[in-house]
Amino acid sequence: MPASYAYLGPEGTFTEVALRTLPEAATRELIPYVSVQSALDAVRGGEAEAAFVPIENSVEGGITTTLDELVAGAPLMIYREVLLSITFALLVRPGTKLSDIKTVTAHPAAQPQVRNWLKTHLPDVVWESAASNADGARLVQEGRYDAAFAGEFAAARYGLEALVTEIHDAENAQTRFVLVGRPARPAAPTGADKTSVVIWQRDDHPGGLRDLLGEFATRGINLMLLQSRPTGAGIGNYCFCIDAEGHISDRRMAEALMGLKRICLQVRYLGSYPRADVTAAEVRAPRPGTSDEEFSSAADWVARCQDGRF
Repeated sequence: MPASYAYLGPEGTFTEVALRTLPEAATRELIPYVSVQSALDAVRGGEAEAAFVPIENSVEGGITTTLDELVAGAPLMIYREVLLSITFALLVRPGTKLSDIKTVTAHPAAQPQVRNWLKTHLPDVVWESAASNADGARLVQEGRYDAAFAGEFAAARYGLEALVTEIHDAENAQTRFVLVGRPARPAAPTGADKTSVVIWQRDDHPGGLRDLLGEFATRGINLMLLQSRPTGAGIGNYCFCIDAEGHISDRRMAEALMGLKRICLQVRYLGSYPRADVTAAEVRAPRPGTSDEEFSSAADWVARCQDGRF
């Protein structure tokens, strides 16, 4: 029996479409799960080799359900990312007209991406959240709601019609998905990589966040995502989810992570993996003084000084 990948289901989600762009998906059994949590728990419990879930969109930023699941529980690691352009269709049962629609459903992350369209075309509609966009389509098929925002490709799967297509408030909207597995050695660097971590402050003090971010800034590391998430320990207690350019095997990234480990209450490493938005040839050169060669040269100089060879 082939190894399996769990993903946010049911069939017909954007997640499934993005997952099928991975070459290795063709050799895996793809199993839909009802939620991000259940898909990741399948990995933690050994039921699946990896899980494929959404983690960020270009309209609202980080998807909190996924971030919170990676922050808590048994450690997991990100191995791949995929970017997918997103546009919605309004799916209805055959014969439904726009004037018939009183209730609509979709995944909560979809609402900010269609809010203005709803305000213009269906201002009085009642919105109800679904576990996923495809699950919303299934609920429309069952008669629970009048319409669902989902991918146009989901219409045939659920016996629905696309009443309106190409719905999006923001041009070129994208969602980022990640392949998550159990912790292991990261893949070798490609020259166009990203490292994800979660950090917890040791204590709350003026300039505390600046001190944490300074570990990246002084080494010329650009941050691509910074999102605070409550720890559950009370108002004002947060951890920080960070995506940074580079790989843990890069000297500057390794030193930044060592610096964070020294000053933070806790650091959770979520992986170093290839970026989906650029190739190695497109990556900006490191800021002067922050390349691996310059870090090595500086370390050699210190060693010579220690030996009296300066």
